[in-house]
Amino acid sequence: MATHEQRIPVRVYYEDTDFSGRVYHASYLRFFERGRTEWLRAFGLQHNVLAKSLDVAFAVVQIHVSFQAPAEIDDLLVVVTDIEAIRGPVLVFQQTILRDDRTVAAGRIEVVTLKRNRPTKPPNEILVALRNVRYRLRDRCVR
Repeated sequence: MATHEQRIPVRVYYEDTDFSGRVYHASYLRFFERGRTEWLRAFGLQHNVLAKSLDVAFAVVQIHVSFQAPAEIDDLLVVVTDIEAIRGPVLVFQQTILRDDRTVAAGRIEVVTLKRNRPTKPPNEILVALRNVRYRLRDRCVR
């Protein structure tokens, strides 16, 4: 089954680390955010355009992260992002951060679609852009 995962490289900088030179736990959240942003961009969806044209924004409502190995300053990581489900206003993402094809951190992030700061189903423009992903998800659930 084809996936719609997006992979982006992320270099660990000094600002991403704690006093020990290892990536500070909150930095992984920024890496995940970059991954989701680029995943949306791959489908032609940009945050600033959505905000201006559709008055739509996204907000993280739940994050579950499993830290499996430390990353350190100067490491080149890969953030892998794919979507698990679209349920009402909620988009559920599965994300993994890899170093040399080994998992450093894995996360399940729930993001709510907001219009005028209220949860709302994603507008049709977003659903149309994600239509192939939604079909893949429907197929995954049936199997």
